[in-house]
Amino acid sequence: MSDAPYAVLLVAYGAPLSLDDVEPYLLDVRGGRSTPVEMVEDLRARYAAIGGRSPLLDRTREQAEALSRRLENRPVLVGMRHWHPYIKDALADAARCGVCRAVVVAMAPHYSRLSIGAYQQQVDQARGPIDVYFVSHWFDHPRFLDAVADRVRAALQRFPHQVQDQVPIIFTAHSLPQRILADGDPYPEQLRASMAGVMTRLGGHHPHEFAFQSAGRSHQPWLGPDAGAVLERLVSAGNRHVLICPIGFVADHLEVLYDVDVEYRRRAQELGARIERTDSLNAHPLLIEALADLVTTTARERGWV
Repeated sequence: MSDAPYAVLLVAYGAPLSLDDVEPYLLDVRGGRSTPVEMVEDLRARYAAIGGRSPLLDRTREQAEALSRRLENRPVLVGMRHWHPYIKDALADAARCGVCRAVVVAMAPHYSRLSIGAYQQQVDQARGPIDVYFVSHWFDHPRFLDAVADRVRAALQRFPHQVQDQVPIIFTAHSLPQRILADGDPYPEQLRASMAGVMTRLGGHHPHEFAFQSAGRSHQPWLGPDAGAVLERLVSAGNRHVLICPIGFVADHLEVLYDVDVEYRRRAQELGARIERTDSLNAHPLLIEALADLVTTTARERGWV
C-alpha cells in the first residue's frame, strides 16, 4: 500500500457553453478543419432550442461532486475531450496540486475505439508524471443497470395505468460509423448487453428493442437501425405510447434534450402518438455507487490504498 494520494478524473465529450462557442467547438471536434456555415448555424439553432448552452459540464461536475462526497472528499476532477475544461488542463492542475496517481473514468459506459479510445489517447498524451489507470468500460456494472432500471420504472408511471405494461421501450445510444464493425469493436454488443441487464431487472415482459440515434452527417454508413425509423415503425404498427431510454448517455446534453425531446417528440406527435423519455442518470445515487465501486476497486487492485 502507498501513502501517495490518488485522485479521480471523470472525462466526457465536451460541449459549447454558449452560442458563441459553437463554431470554435466544431473546429475542435473536426480536428481544425473549417466547418460549413450551414452546419454551424444548424448546431447553433439546436443549442438555442435547449436554452443556448449545453448542460453537460454542469451535470458532469454534479456527478464529480457527488462522487467526491461518496469517497469521503477525495478529489474528483472533470476533463472534456473537445471543450473547456480540457482533459490536458485537468491533468496539469492535478499534477500542480501534488496528485501522483489518478483513476480516470470515461463517463460513457460502453467502449468503442472511436469514442472511449480517443479519450484514453488524450489521457496518455497529457498524463505527465501522474500514474494513471483508465477505466474504459463499465456497461455491466450492477449499480449502473439498477440505476437505468429505476429510471425506466419511473418513466413508465407517466403513461396511463392501463397501458404501462405494454409500452414498448426503445433503448438508444449514439451511432458510430459502421466501419468499427470490421475491427470487432465491442460497442454494439456492450450496448445490447446493458439493455438485457436492464430488462432482466424489469422482469423482461415489456416489448423492447435497440436503436442508434444522432448519426453524423457524412457519406459513410452509420450503425443502425435508426431510432427515428424504429419509432415510426412502432407507431405504424398501432403503438400510441412509446418509451425512449437513451442508455448510452449518462447525463443531459444535446443528443438527449434536442434529438429525443424535440425531434422524436415532434415526430411522434405528427404520427398521433406520445413518447416519454427516461430521465438522464445525472447524479442518480445508484450511478454514484457504481462509480465509487469502480474507483475504489481499481485503487485497491493497484495497491494505492
